[in-house]
Amino acid sequence: MSFENLIKSLQDCFITEDSTPENGCQTLQLFVDKLSESSRSSVKRSKERSLDEAAQLLRQIPEAQLRGLEEEHLLLLVRLLLSLQLEMVSISTACRKVDQMLQHLAAKVDHKLVYKETLHSFHAIVHSDQVLSLEDLQRACMYLEDSVVGREVWRESFVPMLQRVSESLPAVLQEESRRDGPICYVSVKVCLQAFQLLPNEVAPLVWEENHSKEAVQRILQALIDILGQCCNRDTRLLAGTAVAMLINTASESTAAGAAAWNLLQASHPQPCQLTVGVLQVTCDHVGKDRVDRLAVSRGLLTCCRPHVLLSPSHDTTQACLLLDGLFPLVYALCEEKQDCHYFAFEVLTMWLKRAKECVTDLWRMTGSRLLPDDSRLLQRLTHIIWTNAESPVKGVPEFASSAFTLLLNLYALDSEQFCDTSKAFYFTLLERLLKLPWEAKAKYHRLCALLPHVGAELVLDQYTEVSRHLLKCLSTNHLSPCGSEFYKCLIQQQRRELPASLAEVDLAGRWADSWQPLLLEALTSEVTLLQTNASTHLLPCTLQVFPSAVHHLLASLEPHEPGHLRAWACVLSSYRAISGCSPWALQGSSTFKTLQLALGSADDKVRLAALNLLCCSPKTRDVPSAEEITILKEFVPQNMNCESSPFRQHLQAAVRRFLVRVRDGSLAHVRGVKGKKKEDVSHESRKDVLEQGIGFVEWLGELPYSSLSPGHSYQRKKTALLLLSAVLETCTDTWSPDKKKGQPPANVGLLIDCARQRGQWDFFCRTKQLLLISCLEDSTNEIRELSAGLLLRFFPPTFPADIAEVLETRSMQLLRSPRVQEAQMGALMMKTLLQKSGHRCSLSCAANAGRNLCVVRVLLSELEEHHLTAKADMMLSARTKPIHGVLSALQRCLLEAADDIYATLDRSLMTKLLDLLENISLLLLAVLHGDREARVSETYAPPSFCDMGNAISSLISQQSGGGPTDEEEEEEECVLLSEEHSLVLTCCWVSLKETGIFLGSLVEKVLKESKKHSECLLTKRDLVRASDIFKDILLKCRHWGAVEGCGLGFTKFCTSLLNSSDPDLKDIPAQMLRDGLQVVQCAGSTSVTRRAAGLPMLILCVLSSEEVSKARPLLALSVQTLLDTARRPLDENWDQTLDLPQVCAVHTLQALVHGSGLGSAVLQFAPAVAVLSLTLLRSPCWAMRNAALQLYSSLCSRMLGQRSGSVEAGPTQHSMSPAAFFFHYPTLQAFLLGELRGAAQQLQRPTAGAKLHLQPSLYPILTLLAQLQPGVQDSSETLLDFLPPLLQLSASPIYSVRVMVSKALVAMTPPSGYFDLLLKLTSQLPGPQESCSHNRLHGQLLQMKALLDRALCSDSVLSDDLREVVNRIHSSMWLGTTAQCCPLVRAAYLSVAGSLRRYSCETFLSQLSDRLMHDLHTPQQGLQVGLSSFHQRALHFLCADPKWACQTWESFSAASPELRLSLVAWLLDSQDWQQIDLKEVIQRVLQSNLKEALLGDSVDYRTTYLAALVSVMAGGGSALPQPLPDSEPCSSECLHLLLQDLEIQKGGPEYLSQALHAASLLLFHVSDFSLKTSVLQRWCSILECQRAPEAPEVLRIACSEALCAAGLPLINNLRDHSSLPAIMMRLINTGLYLLQDQSQEVRQKAARFASLLHHSRRGNDQRSVCIMQINQALLLLLDLLLQECWDTPGALEVLLSHLPQADLRSVLREASPARGSCSLYEQDEANVFAEPSVMSAHLLPYLLQMAEKSSQSSALAQTLTAWAEKNTAQVLDNLTDCEQLQPAETLTPSWLALLVDPRFHFALWGLFARAVFLLHLLKTSACPQRHCDPLSVQMRLQTVCTLLTQNGVHFTPALTATVSVEEPRL
Repeated sequence: MSFENLIKSLQDCFITEDSTPENGCQTLQLFVDKLSESSRSSVKRSKERSLDEAAQLLRQIPEAQLRGLEEEHLLLLVRLLLSLQLEMVSISTACRKVDQMLQHLAAKVDHKLVYKETLHSFHAIVHSDQVLSLEDLQRACMYLEDSVVGREVWRESFVPMLQRVSESLPAVLQEESRRDGPICYVSVKVCLQAFQLLPNEVAPLVWEENHSKEAVQRILQALIDILGQCCNRDTRLLAGTAVAMLINTASESTAAGAAAWNLLQASHPQPCQLTVGVLQVTCDHVGKDRVDRLAVSRGLLTCCRPHVLLSPSHDTTQACLLLDGLFPLVYALCEEKQDCHYFAFEVLTMWLKRAKECVTDLWRMTGSRLLPDDSRLLQRLTHIIWTNAESPVKGVPEFASSAFTLLLNLYALDSEQFCDTSKAFYFTLLERLLKLPWEAKAKYHRLCALLPHVGAELVLDQYTEVSRHLLKCLSTNHLSPCGSEFYKCLIQQQRRELPASLAEVDLAGRWADSWQPLLLEALTSEVTLLQTNASTHLLPCTLQVFPSAVHHLLASLEPHEPGHLRAWACVLSSYRAISGCSPWALQGSSTFKTLQLALGSADDKVRLAALNLLCCSPKTRDVPSAEEITILKEFVPQNMNCESSPFRQHLQAAVRRFLVRVRDGSLAHVRGVKGKKKEDVSHESRKDVLEQGIGFVEWLGELPYSSLSPGHSYQRKKTALLLLSAVLETCTDTWSPDKKKGQPPANVGLLIDCARQRGQWDFFCRTKQLLLISCLEDSTNEIRELSAGLLLRFFPPTFPADIAEVLETRSMQLLRSPRVQEAQMGALMMKTLLQKSGHRCSLSCAANAGRNLCVVRVLLSELEEHHLTAKADMMLSARTKPIHGVLSALQRCLLEAADDIYATLDRSLMTKLLDLLENISLLLLAVLHGDREARVSETYAPPSFCDMGNAISSLISQQSGGGPTDEEEEEEECVLLSEEHSLVLTCCWVSLKETGIFLGSLVEKVLKESKKHSECLLTKRDLVRASDIFKDILLKCRHWGAVEGCGLGFTKFCTSLLNSSDPDLKDIPAQMLRDGLQVVQCAGSTSVTRRAAGLPMLILCVLSSEEVSKARPLLALSVQTLLDTARRPLDENWDQTLDLPQVCAVHTLQALVHGSGLGSAVLQFAPAVAVLSLTLLRSPCWAMRNAALQLYSSLCSRMLGQRSGSVEAGPTQHSMSPAAFFFHYPTLQAFLLGELRGAAQQLQRPTAGAKLHLQPSLYPILTLLAQLQPGVQDSSETLLDFLPPLLQLSASPIYSVRVMVSKALVAMTPPSGYFDLLLKLTSQLPGPQESCSHNRLHGQLLQMKALLDRALCSDSVLSDDLREVVNRIHSSMWLGTTAQCCPLVRAAYLSVAGSLRRYSCETFLSQLSDRLMHDLHTPQQGLQVGLSSFHQRALHFLCADPKWACQTWESFSAASPELRLSLVAWLLDSQDWQQIDLKEVIQRVLQSNLKEALLGDSVDYRTTYLAALVSVMAGGGSALPQPLPDSEPCSSECLHLLLQDLEIQKGGPEYLSQALHAASLLLFHVSDFSLKTSVLQRWCSILECQRAPEAPEVLRIACSEALCAAGLPLINNLRDHSSLPAIMMRLINTGLYLLQDQSQEVRQKAARFASLLHHSRRGNDQRSVCIMQINQALLLLLDLLLQECWDTPGALEVLLSHLPQADLRSVLREASPARGSCSLYEQDEANVFAEPSVMSAHLLPYLLQMAEKSSQSSALAQTLTAWAEKNTAQVLDNLTDCEQLQPAETLTPSWLALLVDPRFHFALWGLFARAVFLLHLLKTSACPQRHCDPLSVQMRLQTVCTLLTQNGVHFTPALTATVSVEEPRL
């Protein structure tokens, strides 16, 4: 019987039984229901949860009641469990849970019955007449592995079952599809499990003569055949393990050892006989990929017992299998560059583990050390581990690191056994490791492994640069984990080495002596990555090892210093997380003040660190204090609109942790009440904790909804949804099957009931549901998906009928929108509706049709209608029925929402769907081809973009009524696409993309679910048709969006087919690949543009879908075909305007190399592809050279692996050393060296100087070499061959080649050879009278510079070699003077001299500087190449010395214009001018020459000059420099010029931004008050003009900088003047606008202005100012505005100007439920960050406060009265409009249209703010009440507010409180 029938039978039994509790029938019924629920669930975790609950229910039933069940009922129950177990054979954990229930029945009720039914089920497999199927084999595995009774049954039927397997395996191997499929793998798994779990039953059949050995012999033969013939690598590896496990069943070590040796020898390629006990089989390995040898060695090392591994060979008694048999094989596998390098190193690690396990026996056998220092075994192990530490193959470096650790441990055991205390091997390794560059990742892993063996003290003594290197590692992304681990190992080892008698405080002091400076530098660094890694990795492990270190760290931190505030929060947070102690008592009362300071910081990282401190606790029941809750309630609303995505994620995580503390703490108190426990905590205290916790969750649950209304920023909505998700996940009883952790506790219902009894935690009311529904029409995909996810996961399972009806209409309307975004909204809405609604579609469906089927039929009808419309009128279709929306909806409803597609689709619907997709794709391609009548040409030549454009233009012309009009002819030259053209093109490419994605996902789902059904919905013919659709889109459409999107679906399509067990289906993608390769080879059928259009995508998708575990024959075939095609010579009459197959082949190779789908699989072909690409650079065809260069670039990125990412290494530095690179790609070494030698020899020819000889491959080769990691010693010294040609290439006539040669030389030179090369190069420097090649001299100087920078990167001492190099450079001073006529050579010499500056004598520096000063001011005759470069280098050299820098700037006026530009450019690039004396000189020079600069003609010079002036004047911090003597007249005149330029907008945004900043700084220096006032008014007007959102961003940034530079000094300067309030009001108003700016930089600089103002008014030192968070700054400016300017004329207008317009009537007029978008795009707002609704909420309290102050000022009272009289009528009219809205009790389309319209919400907020303000004016008698009654207005406001709130409009609690009778608290 099936599971369903068994369930039904059992339920019938329960109905007939007496249902009293005494019979246990109710519990049994629940138990069966849980089993049924588990069977129905499609999610693994849900299945297991249901099974756990079922097991608990079963254990609750008393044994007596179980035994009292009738035999028939018990039999049904056992069969039900067995049926469920067989149903879940693919989920091992679920099978074991069911087995536990069966064991319970067997132990407590009837073991015989369970055994009998299991045996019956097993016999159905054993005694079947059919060959074992995949399902049979999976069940057999399950019985062996996951069933206790099943294993007993296996033992009883072992021989017949083995016979069945032996018959099945040969049959499987006969067919390639079965041999490489899952059935073969599972067959081998059955054998392995039988050998492993039933060794006593297997052994007699293998090692004793018997009549049943034929079955085992057939199995062994099949396993050996799989090793040599199968393509599936995983199956072969498993077969090797199975054979080894068979050998391991031997009871005698001699026989097992002989069989193991025999198996090892049989893994060689030659045919031979394998003998295992009494079994003998033939070994004939067909493949040559060595996977068989890998599988055998892996199997033997995994399975064999030690005595087998130590067994000697039959040839000699000395050798043992582990050392002499397995190690040579493993070593050879690691040396080979096979595709399975990862597994080879896994085997090496296993070998070392087994060697360590057997080392005692090995010592006894050999009588000597296993690893003496001079042994070949130790050398080979060291070599193979060392050379693969930088392998580009994923996983190999990790295995190499593990192997290194194992080797050291093995060596330690060996040394200890033989009392060798020297341990020379360790010290040799340490010396070798310390010579590695800091960029070498493997250095730190190996040091960690070596540390316990040599001690931390020795390592720190010899590794003097450890701190500097650790800081660099933590600043480099991929090195931070290994650097952190090294630090952790160091301090742990130090702790172990310190005396145990020391107190904890003294231990922490020892740590502080060594490491505190390092940790503090990292924690307070400005480098974000360094700061983050230090707080995440270094700090926690420090406090774990030295807990008292927290006191040392806190004592060194000053929160007001830059960087210290975040470090303070991180230290306390780590302390709290590790110790579990409260951090608030560590520093007394100042802790909370510092926390508030950190939470209000402008720096996201500081706020996050402080938030983590506030929220984290290792104890989830650590109830937050009232103060913590208060602080968090202040923090969260102020951080809702943060722009940083990581900040939002961390905010959600922190709040979730806080909620868990609140929930678990409150729940503990609830349980205490329920259990009536007597605790020390009083009843009142417990009540307070509950009220506090429940109230906080209620507050946080309401907060997000006020941020979800349309019109709020994306940032605020995203944060709100994340917080809402955290609340619902934590504080509801919803279980999420996709989460492993974080599920709410089972008894959370107690707390929920407690909260709801208080009228709180109503999370799922209609208003909140409507708000989330409105978010389904948000403009961003993320908001829509999050909202839909929350609706589906947490809200009631069905929508109310009225909501469902409106959503259905709205979704169909959106699906017809031409805008892709709106169509996607409709698709998501349709999916959500389908999953949430219990109603049927309004359109006609069969009476018994399911909801899913109904919706699919409706969508299919809609799709057919769209297709027919497009066929008849493409323009109309593009506007009103653009196809892609329905396709997207079908994908969501059919593939995402439907659990079982076979219950949704039948054959007729599938056929109809395929017909539609095929017809639509052909129609759209025909539109793009310009041929809508006939089928698209069968040749795969996509139209060019020009052809597509012409086709669409022709279509538009035809369907608009004829030929082009006069206007159209006039606009033909316009480069912008018309609206109609964009509509058609978008409709075509998006629909083609959606077709591909939908079709691929459909095939994937259908084939995946076909295993559960007897018949597949898709026939082979259907799949071939689908493949044709993909082929047409990929090969006949050039639009990359369509090609890329279709590629996603095509990859799923190919993966599904290639994973199928049907060979006919597998052949479909293979045939498509062959067709694609044929297309590549055909001339004229491809295109070089767009990198061969979609053809590479087709080939890449097929190859990416190939199974990773196989040998990937399709990849090998494709690469070889493409290489052969690319190598074909061009035809004699090739035409560069036509497509070339060779070019297409190269582009396709580039797609394979670049694509992430193949990953490292292409590396085995890397040498051949590299040689090809470099060779093709010589092609006469430009397209070929271009394609080859792209291929080479992608290949280099793939081969070199991870970039270094460090500042010193530069952006092109990779982490693979030359030795490692050529170890992995040895064939490239000879080729690259040959190319370099050829290029070098070309330069040596006598005619080389007379003619430029290009070698196209030279520069790319040099680029590759330059990207290798320098500083690694090459032990083989084979790479030294590269040095001679690189040295010769310094004479190249091409500048960029000489530069790249210098970089390549550094990478290829071992560290020990740096100074040898420097001595050689400096010895070749010519004298003044010697003739020389300028190219060679320049190249040699570049090489010296590069070598010196690398050799002197650390604090090098002055060695003899370095002293000699310095002397030679000094003696060649003439190279830096005019005696050397080439400016480039002089510049290069100065670079070298600059690198040696710290080693140079003062005399040399003085002489050279004097000559440079003279040369710089000597007029130059004629144009000289490189003169500008020399000027810059000379200035850098001179200005490095303050004395010469002063002289240089003093002579600024006499310098040439070019030199002046170089000087000011140096000022911007360098920080060397920060010394006080030099800074004053520079400022005086710049100010005295400012007028001349402003009157100059060059805008670039003026911009650079002003930037330099601003940098000097504002570079000293917030305190401005004092005005220089006699500078005011000049400053005033210059200020006038700057303001004039700003007023007439002269010079462009960059210049104007610098002019505004400079003018603001000069403004402070004007002392004439009358002049200052007029200038100040002009300046304020300029700020008000440039603060507008429409102004260029750089000018808005300059506005913020101007406020910071001059705003505060001016306010302080005008403190006692009458004009201050008006000026201050204008500045604050500008600050308010800038704090709402779209640019984060603008907002941050404006926040700095507010912070400076705040600190100044509090009398604090401005140099220690902490910049506050933007929202705090905004409120602070509003506070200041009200405090200082409340009675200033215009203050009310300033506040009201920030309110949104309240013209509700016009909004209601324009809103329509039937509105549709016929245009493709809409105009974006100038400032998408501004939030009028939020600003209204901020402003309302200040407006009310201003109303309160009306009694203190008659002028203010008149202003308020005038405003009330002017606006009362409009406010009341708008209130009337609101009252007339009267939303119906049921949702209507018109109301939904209003809910999703942001203008409606803006108008409401503007109206309510004005209405409340007016009401307050009426109440305070600030204005006469003749127009209206305050009580009447308040009642109307309350009515409207209540009505809107109940229907999906959510106001903030502050507003609703203000509207209520109770006065608001301000």
